[in-house]
Order: sequence, then structure tokens, then C-alpha cells
Amino acid sequence: MVHANYLINLAAAGENIRTLSVESFHGEIERAAAIGAEYLVVHPGSYGAQGVEQGIRTLVESVAAAERGLKTKGLTILFENTAGGGAKLGGSFEELEAMLALSRKMVRTETALCLDTAHLYAGGFDIATAGGLRAAVRAAEASFGLANVKVIHANDSKTRLASHLDRHAHIGEGYIGAEGFRRILAHPKLRNKPFILETPHDREEDAIRNVEMLKSLCPRRPTTTKQ
Repeated sequence: MVHANYLINLAAAGENIRTLSVESFHGEIERAAAIGAEYLVVHPGSYGAQGVEQGIRTLVESVAAAERGLKTKGLTILFENTAGGGAKLGGSFEELEAMLALSRKMVRTETALCLDTAHLYAGGFDIATAGGLRAAVRAAEASFGLANVKVIHANDSKTRLASHLDRHAHIGEGYIGAEGFRRILAHPKLRNKPFILETPHDREEDAIRNVEMLKSLCPRRPTTTKQ
């Protein structure tokens, strides 16, 4: 899995920013395809004064322009949910569903979704509680379907529920908490998804510490003894 440059804004209303973003994303697609990556994650971007509906169309048209002339067989572009707020696309399941549906009419490359746990929580989905997690999973199933979620970014949230602020924390040290992640990792419709860390990297040992934390929270699978 490759993550596209964070400065790319494929939904930009301004022609200059959009043109530069398309050129940059063209390079991201080209490199991802060249190394045989399965997934390329991109943030949907900010729609400015266009409005949500036109912003989604601009996003999809930009992706179609960026893939032009490239061989992308085997690669899937993943739109990542955001914490929402302001003019950022992808903060609601309705927006994710709309961009996925339109992209499958206009984009040649396969498209699907990446869900980020911190973005979900900051966006208003209370995945820290058992009831809130069940509600979020039901809503995702009813909207775009969990089969379209190919990757989950595992991040705790530094900010409170529905803050709409994208601030990641170490696993178990934010508002989702260790028990929240224990439930997420154990959920029967999520447990077989790939989970990838995007936690802070302040010290060299942080990545390993967060991986070990997630492993400690994973449900243990039953073992069988050969007779």
C-alpha cells in the first residue's frame, strides 16, 4: 500500500492547484503501478466554494485525468475518509458512497475505500464504545458496504468525538483507547481487514511499541492439535 502526497488536492476549485495536483497524482499512480502496489490511498481533498456535489465531481474528474495514459491493472485507488470540518470531503459515509459510485462510472482504475479510525472518531462516529462501533459498522454496511473497505488506518485520536480535527495519537493513549481498539480488532466484520499504523513517530521505538500494543489487543485465535 502506498499513500499519496498529503499536499495533493484533487477536489480543488482553483485551476492551478487542481492542475498541479493531477500532475502529482499521475506520478503517484505511475510509481505505485511500477512497484506492483495493490493499493494507493489518497485524501479526497477540499472543495472550497464549489459545494460538496461539485467537489466530488471535480475529485473524480481529476482522478480520471491523472490515470490517463497509464497501465494500472492490479492497482486500486483508495479514497480515505477524513475528520470532516470546513470544506474537506470524505467526512461522511454519504460522501464516500457518492465518490465511489461516480468513480466507477468515470475512472478506469479500480477504486475502493480506506477508513481511518481517528478520522472516524473525530468525524462523529463513536467507535470508542461498543454501541457506537456497532452503529458505525451498520451504517457503513448500509452505505457503501464493508467489502469496499480494503485497508484500515489504525490511529488513536488526540481530540474529542466530533471535533473534526485530524490529530493522531498512540494506540491506547487517545480518546478511542485500548478497549475501543480491542473491540475494533475483534469485530467479526473488521478483524480480517489489513490494519496499518499512522501513529506519531516521535521516538525510534514508537512504531514497534504501537504494533505490539495492537497485537496485545487482538483476540487470540483458537489453536488445534493434530491427532
